[in-house]
Amino acid sequence: MNKALIAIFFAATGMCAHAQSSTASPAASSATLSPIGLWKTVDDETGITKSEVRITEAEGVVSGRIERLVDPTVRQDSKCIECRDDRKDQPVIGMEILRGLKKVDGKDEWEGGTVLDPKNGKVYKATLVPLEDGKKLQMRGYFGFLYRTQVWIRVQ
Repeated sequence: MNKALIAIFFAATGMCAHAQSSTASPAASSATLSPIGLWKTVDDETGITKSEVRITEAEGVVSGRIERLVDPTVRQDSKCIECRDDRKDQPVIGMEILRGLKKVDGKDEWEGGTVLDPKNGKVYKATLVPLEDGKKLQMRGYFGFLYRTQVWIRVQ
């Protein structure tokens, strides 16, 4: 009797686990708890969508480039006039605004890199944390103890 109950238990839990793994949506899997993809950037002060940023990973390092400017008040041919590094006077579309972020061991968090605000040319320390099963991304820029947080929306 005990062996039969144990067999039924393992069969039932095995079928449930198989059903969950075969029907789980990509958003529910831990693989999507990643910043990799295309994101709508939303200004934390105005709530206006500003751009779309494509975040990629190469050799464990995450970076992000502006693919498209969405804000109608920003010229499509804008350049980073205020930038002080290799991005000075470069077009904002195609510009790498996230650099050098690496995954924190044991956490769904990326840090150690920087984010550029192409509007004022300032570079801040940055962290990225996926939210809501990877549907949103918390992007936080730091300057000393001060920080500013934006929540970006996944496009793909």
